[in-house]
Amino acid sequence: MEDTFTDSAGIASTPAARAEDEVTNRCVLTTRGTGMRPTQATEHQAAVPQPGPCPVPPSGSPVRVRPDGGTGETVGGIPAGLEDAGVVDADVPAAVGRVLDHALADRVARAHAVDALFAEELAGAVARFTRAGGKRTRSQLLWWTLRACGGTDEVPVAAALRIGAALELLQTCALVHDDVMDGSALRRGRPTLHTDLRTRYAGSAPPERVGRFAEAGGVLAGDLALVWSDDMVAETPLPCPTGAVVRRLWSDLRTEMVAGQYLDVQGQITGSYSLVRALRAACLKSGRYSVERPLALGATLAGADDATAHALSCAGLAIGTAFQLRDDLDDVFAPSRRTGKPSGGDIREGKPTCLVAVAHVRAEARGDRLALAVLRRSLGDARLTEAGLDRVRDVLIRTGARAAVESRIDRLVAQGLRRLDGVLPEHGAGHRLRRLLASVTDGAAPDDGSPPPTTDTVVTDDGSSPPATDTAVPDHSSPPPTTDTAAPDHSSPPPTTDTAAPDHSSPPPTTDTAVSVPLAFSGTKECGR
Repeated sequence: MEDTFTDSAGIASTPAARAEDEVTNRCVLTTRGTGMRPTQATEHQAAVPQPGPCPVPPSGSPVRVRPDGGTGETVGGIPAGLEDAGVVDADVPAAVGRVLDHALADRVARAHAVDALFAEELAGAVARFTRAGGKRTRSQLLWWTLRACGGTDEVPVAAALRIGAALELLQTCALVHDDVMDGSALRRGRPTLHTDLRTRYAGSAPPERVGRFAEAGGVLAGDLALVWSDDMVAETPLPCPTGAVVRRLWSDLRTEMVAGQYLDVQGQITGSYSLVRALRAACLKSGRYSVERPLALGATLAGADDATAHALSCAGLAIGTAFQLRDDLDDVFAPSRRTGKPSGGDIREGKPTCLVAVAHVRAEARGDRLALAVLRRSLGDARLTEAGLDRVRDVLIRTGARAAVESRIDRLVAQGLRRLDGVLPEHGAGHRLRRLLASVTDGAAPDDGSPPPTTDTVVTDDGSSPPATDTAVPDHSSPPPTTDTAAPDHSSPPPTTDTAAPDHSSPPPTTDTAVSVPLAFSGTKECGR
């Protein structure tokens, strides 16, 4: 057992946790020191944005112009009634949905004015995909950060809803492009956008040409969603100091999202399963884009001080990285009925996830040539069967990679939430934000909503792997329980005992004496901080 230490704030921690905190202490926004910081709330409220030109709806637009020249919108261009923060608090996803409905109706009407076919097949498809939405997690994170930091006035409330809607459109761009790059046929349990186009035009030309057309249409649809998201941000009235920071954050967010996606596909083509690179891609793809930047946007709109913004940044990066690790696990182990897409997509695409990288490290350390052969043969095999995927699951379980990633998720979430202690109010909006952050890594959790039975484990840097004992247990969506014992002598690889050929619809319990992974996996320092 590790010794505990209680700091001046009364927070108990272990040496491993304090080491992780030291790493996270370096998680400072890249804009820090450049003057791109939010000002105090009083300064924000003092700067009143100048009114823009009267909006002129395009021909056929559903926006109704009142006799006084208005369009039924309130401050900042949101539907009437949503300027009251209390109304939005009652149902944030619904409020963001209303803003999206309003904006998308206008955008599709403008598309009709350009070309009816384009509006029906592309603009309409983007609008439908975005309206169907997911949990609206990013926009909820932005909103509850605004509220936890004291944002209540009409201008920041309207801006938070509009930028939250822009985040949902940006997510549409990311998902549609991701589906094209991965060749995915399903998303949220329905055919992907480019698959719909392929079906619509089947028989119009040779299958290869139709496929290329459908992929091109998917790229264009994602581009259109990106254009619309940028429009939402650009057309949001904000005071000058706040507007400058928001635009910088928005620019950084988009660049980081693309960088993370590029590292993802680059790793696929090179077959590089470096744990350092995998963690960096996870930080950029989800750590910043999905959690850290939405928190930063909310803090900026509320006029949060530097200390609060820094704490939120560190918390967001840790929990956002955990969010990507959960997604990696769900892709392999969660059933399709919960994820809305086929299981094992990352394996068939050969994605260099942290889960696979840890399995490589452990298999190499113990000299497990059979496990390495399974990984080499299966990763990137687009025709991998369910039986082949079961063999990969077996490797991920036997090497302890799954248990290590589960433990890392728990530690990152705890680390992130600890950053908010004493920074946000413990009640009201602060409580809602903490609860939301704690839930973003739930993923495709068991139907009863119970958390996985995991415990914190020792993290070392020798790359060796713990012994694992395999038996058969039902339901592979639940991770194996882990327990801590004394660290083994790593001078020789630990034994592995298989008591039965496991049924990989469920994982066997694994007992880890030490979750041994490189230091690159023990914190978030590889995110460029």
